[in-house]
Amino acid sequence: MATRVEEAARGRGGGAEEAIETGRGGRRRSPRQKLEESRNVQKQMKILQKKQAQIVKEKVHLQSEHSKAILARSKLESLCRELQRHNKTLKEENMQQAREEEERRKEATAHFQITLNEIQAQLEQHDIHNAKLRQENIELGEKLKKLIEQYALREEHIDKVFKHKELQQQLVDAKLQQTTQLIKEADEKHQREREFLLKEATESRHKYEQMKQQEVQLKQQLSLYMDKFEEFQTTMAKSNELFTTFRQEMEKMTKKIKKLEKETIIWRTKWENNNKVLLQMAEEKTVRDKEYKAFQVKLDRLEKLCRALQTERNELNEKVEVLKEQGSGRAAGADVVPPGTQPCAAPVTPKEPDTASKGAPGAPQEAAPKAVKEKTAVSAGAGPGIESVD
Repeated sequence: MATRVEEAARGRGGGAEEAIETGRGGRRRSPRQKLEESRNVQKQMKILQKKQAQIVKEKVHLQSEHSKAILARSKLESLCRELQRHNKTLKEENMQQAREEEERRKEATAHFQITLNEIQAQLEQHDIHNAKLRQENIELGEKLKKLIEQYALREEHIDKVFKHKELQQQLVDAKLQQTTQLIKEADEKHQREREFLLKEATESRHKYEQMKQQEVQLKQQLSLYMDKFEEFQTTMAKSNELFTTFRQEMEKMTKKIKKLEKETIIWRTKWENNNKVLLQMAEEKTVRDKEYKAFQVKLDRLEKLCRALQTERNELNEKVEVLKEQGSGRAAGADVVPPGTQPCAAPVTPKEPDTASKGAPGAPQEAAPKAVKEKTAVSAGAGPGIESVD
C-alpha cells in the first residue's frame, strides 16, 4: 500500500515536471494526459477510501473488544462479590459448627461427669451394702458355728442317751434272764415292769422322733442360710456386672470424644482448603486486573492510531482537493490562451502586468521548486501514516 502511494506521488511529480517542461517548450498538454491524471487521482481516492473502510472496521472491532472487556470486568466483579459472599457464609457456617461442636463437647463432658458421679455414688452404696452383707455373713457364720456346736452337743447327748438306753436294755435283759426263773412267782410284777419299760421305750422313741424333727429343722435352717449365701454371691456378681457395664460406657464415651475430635480436625482442614482456594481466586483476580489494564493501554494506543490516521486522511483529502483545483485552473487557462501567446502568462499576478512578458522565462523556474516541495510534502505526509497502518 505504501509503495502504491509513493508511486502515485511520483506520478504526480512526473506530471508536474512534464507540465514544467511543456511550459518551457511552449507546448500544450493533451487531454489524454489530463484523463490519465484524473484516473490516477480517482484510483488514489479509491485506495484511500478502502483504507478508510478498513480503519473504520478496525475501529468497530476494537470498540466491540472494548465492550467485551467491560462485560468481562463486570462479570469478574460479580464473581468476586459472589466469592466474598460465599466466603462469608462459609466462615459463618464454620463458626456455627465450631460452636455447636463446643456445646456438644461440653454437654458430653457434663454427662460423662454426671455418670461418673452416679457411678461413684452407686459404688459407695454398693460398698456400704457389701459391708453390711459381710457383717451379716460374719454373724450368720458365727450363728452357724453355734448351731453346729449345739447340734454336735445334742448328737453327743443323744449318743449318750442311746448308750444309756442300751445299758438299760442290757440291764433289763439281765433282769429278764434273772426274772425268768422268777416268772411264775412275779408275773404280775414282771408285767408291770414290762409295761413300764414299754412306756419308757415309747417315750424314748417319741423323744427320738422329736430329736429327728429338730434335726430336720436345723437342716432346713442350714439350707436357708446356704440360699442366703448364694443370693449374696449373686448380688456380688451383679455388682461386678454393673461395674463392667459402667466401664464399657466409659470406653464408649471416650470413643465418641475421639470421633468428635477427628471431625473437628476434618472441618479445620476443609476451612484451610477453602482459604487456599480463596487466595488462589484473589491471585487470579489480580492477574485478570493486570490483563484488563493491558487491554485498556492497547485500546488507548489504538484510539491514538485511529486519530492519527483520521488526521492523515483529512490532510490527504485536502491535498487531493487542492490538486483538483489546480488541475481545473490549469485546464481553464489552457482553454483561454490563444495559440500564439506564451503559456507562462497565467501564473503572473494582475498587480504586475508589464513584467509578465519579461518574467515568462523565469516563471517555470519558480514553479518547479513549488512542485518539488508539494511532491516531498505528499510523500512525507502519506508515507508514515500508511506504514503505521500496515
